[in-house]
Amino acid sequence: MHAAEELTLALPQGTLAARCWGDPAAPPLLALHGWLDNAGTFDHLAPLLAAHWRVVALDLRGHGRSSHLPAGAWYHYVDALDDLRAAFDHFGWARADLLGHSLGGTLASLFAAACPERVGRLLLIEALGPLTATLDEALPRLRSALDQHAAFGARRPLRVFATLDEAIAARVSVNDLSEAGARAIVTRGVKPVEGGWVWSTDPRLTLPSPQRFTEEQVLAMLAGIRAPTVLVLADPATSYLPRAMMDARAARVADIRVVRLPGHHHLHLEDAAAVAAALAGAPIRA
Repeated sequence: MHAAEELTLALPQGTLAARCWGDPAAPPLLALHGWLDNAGTFDHLAPLLAAHWRVVALDLRGHGRSSHLPAGAWYHYVDALDDLRAAFDHFGWARADLLGHSLGGTLASLFAAACPERVGRLLLIEALGPLTATLDEALPRLRSALDQHAAFGARRPLRVFATLDEAIAARVSVNDLSEAGARAIVTRGVKPVEGGWVWSTDPRLTLPSPQRFTEEQVLAMLAGIRAPTVLVLADPATSYLPRAMMDARAARVADIRVVRLPGHHHLHLEDAAAVAAALAGAPIRA
């Protein structure tokens, strides 16, 4: 097994934290976590992949130990694509492989489509493109997002957990995560305050996006992916990733292998060996 190390990326647009595994001389694999998660989501999977790659797992902006946006700013996932390009440049990577789970998989797939010359292999867990909306939903979504953004300052103070175990139990109660899976994310996603612990994640990340692509737009963009792609999906399918939709999206990617494994949305935390074997294309010993 490979011990993790911590890095900090001082970028023009802010500071990103990263958790890394493997030989720095090995081929790079940039790993991107899901919404409201952090680099700890790869604590079980990355040591297995480190036999093949130098795994660099970012805390996306506003998550984990990375900096937050200035007051009044919006979080929109498309803006994180600038951070990915800056991370490539920071490490001097002309080309690297990408791994993404959920939101991170959305970013990885869009980056691979927009910048195909920079992505070698594309490894996705429970994501291929972003969530979408219909034309009829566009204006109501914009109005609702504007109202909620304007009212954000009136939100309640952050909940304080007396112990780390209380925060872990809270995460278990709202996700399909085991205690061990939740601990990997929560330990990196809290900060100490008087009386206990609070989430380090920027609460503005819970505000709704003012805009979503249509499904037709996403299908058109996915056709731009040139990297050999592996897509690992949970079986049974996650409710917002229905099988018919994901099959239609996968059909737009020229070189893709789809693997369905028993589990749920965070299956890489609960059965890391099976996911690592699927991503690497061969069994990996835990």
